[in-house]
This record gives sequence, structure tokens and C-alpha cells, in this order.
Amino acid sequence: MSDFTLSDLETIVATRAQASPDESWTAKLVAHGQAKAAKKLGEEAVETVIAAISNDRANLVAESADLIYHLMVVLKIADIPLQDVMDELERRTSQSGLQEKASR
Repeated sequence: MSDFTLSDLETIVATRAQASPDESWTAKLVAHGQAKAAKKLGEEAVETVIAAISNDRANLVAESADLIYHLMVVLKIADIPLQDVMDELERRTSQSGLQEKASR
């Protein structure tokens, strides 16, 4: 099992965002702005859903990785630290999903 974490990915995205857009896909997405990055995130979400519906395990793993990566880029552009998302997940999981949804 890998020791790689979402925090590791966040650090890599932040570093690559500072590179030249000619040398880094991350930097290219950041340079094109939130609309382009969010569109790519949406495309990856659709591809992930298709892989899940198709029961294509290998593709679901690959598309899930793409989805998480593009989410991290969108968060980076929005200047939202991963910890903010983790804090929200922690808050939500302190109660059942049904209770949390009813409280919205």
C-alpha cells in the first residue's frame, strides 16, 4: 500500500502551478483560469461516472485519480486549502448522512 496522501498531491499541485505552462499541465490549467479547470473537472467527473456504470474497475481507478487531481487544481486556483475540505468532511461525518442532509 502506498504512503501517498492527498496532502502530498496538494503540495505537488502547488509546486507545479508555479512552473511554466509550457512545461506543466498543472501550470497550463492554472494559467487558463478557473473556468477551464472547472470544465476539465466536470469532464473527469462524467468519465468517472461512465466507468462506474460500466463496472470497469481499472478505468474507474484511473478516472478517479484524474478526478481527484483536477479537483485539487480547482481548489488551488480558488485558494482553498485541502484542510478546509477535510474539516468540512469531519464536520459532516460527526453525524449520520441523513441527519446532515436534513440540516441543510
